[in-house]
Amino acid sequence: MPAKSQAQQKAAGAALSAKRGDTKKSELKGASRGMYDSMSETQLEEFAHTKRKGKPQHAG
Repeated sequence: MPAKSQAQQKAAGAALSAKRGDTKKSELKGASRGMYDSMSETQLEEFAHTKRKGKPQHAG
């Protein structure tokens, strides 16, 4: 499932970074913390690697 907005994509990227151990879980805020807890690394990769062109800043 691809990300629907740039903000969703950025949150997935932050959560993915924490899942891989590059950043601390305590540094996550808001949606990225929820994504970290509820999504697998594979799902986060799909969200984070979505093309950004044509995506709105925030989903409406």
